Amino acid sequence: MFLDIKHASIGYSEPLISDINTSLELGEVCLLMGNNGIGKTTLIKSILGQNELLSGKISINGTSIQKLNSNEIASQIAIVFSKAEIPDNYTVTDLISLGKYIHYPYYFKLNEKDKTEIDDIIDKLNLTQFRNKKLTELSDGNLQKVFIGRALAQNSPFIILDEPTTHLDEENKLMILSLIRNLAKNENKLILFSSHDWRLAKEFSDKIWWLKDKKLIYGISEEIILNNPELITPKILDFNKNFHPPEIDAPKLEKEMMFSFLQKNFASDLSKFKLTFKNNIWELKSDNFYDNCHTLTEIKQSLQNIINTDNSN
Repeated sequence: MFLDIKHASIGYSEPLISDINTSLELGEVCLLMGNNGIGKTTLIKSILGQNELLSGKISINGTSIQKLNSNEIASQIAIVFSKAEIPDNYTVTDLISLGKYIHYPYYFKLNEKDKTEIDDIIDKLNLTQFRNKKLTELSDGNLQKVFIGRALAQNSPFIILDEPTTHLDEENKLMILSLIRNLAKNENKLILFSSHDWRLAKEFSDKIWWLKDKKLIYGISEEIILNNPELITPKILDFNKNFHPPEIDAPKLEKEMMFSFLQKNFASDLSKFKLTFKNNIWELKSDNFYDNCHTLTEIKQSLQNIINTDNSN
């Protein structure tokens, strides 16, 4: 295994995550997920050798991380942070070229082989038309691709991305996630990335690392989800104490959306009603009322009419 973690506890004076035992191989994509403040960044820093382990061992390509210096770690691991500083007046080519300087002193000039590799990375990321564009002139999606390009220029087999889809729209999220998976499968890279957009990101990951209750739950993505149904079961929040819901007979997602919609629009007792979802139509009925509604607006209007009529009698 390329990344191997044995009996590791991470944290500071007290462990955030205890007794981690897991591993990842080249060519795999692993999604790191968990609530804010639970230890995701601390785990990443521990893998990078920036945080000392409280116990246990982390090995990269067979060597303990504690035995590697910063240059050796950089040759094995590239990191892309979500909040990277954008250098003034740098172009796409300038930033991607920086990835090469882990191999040279800063005053060295890149050789022709290096320049060719940088050109190939720019082409591979579909950034050719932006080659000489300043970073400040790029869209968020293309800027994220440039930082990934800098990581690729390091030629490190392992890439860690901290929240790579933060602040991106849906189209750019899909673009970045597709890029991540293609890098793993076509370039034989190990990719570990954290994300709050895990419902989308899980579709692109082979493995999941889920930080919960000071433990790391790990395994094949689909098995983690099957064994932890709370990850996908809709949670119906009850925040309107004056609202009493109708009986709702519908699939889980439609039921959740209907409850949410009614709770936000009615501070009243709707318990005498029943809503049934059939063939994309909502049947609304009570003891003396029946209606078919195609939209939420129609349901709202029907209920308001009945409530207004009852109040006027």
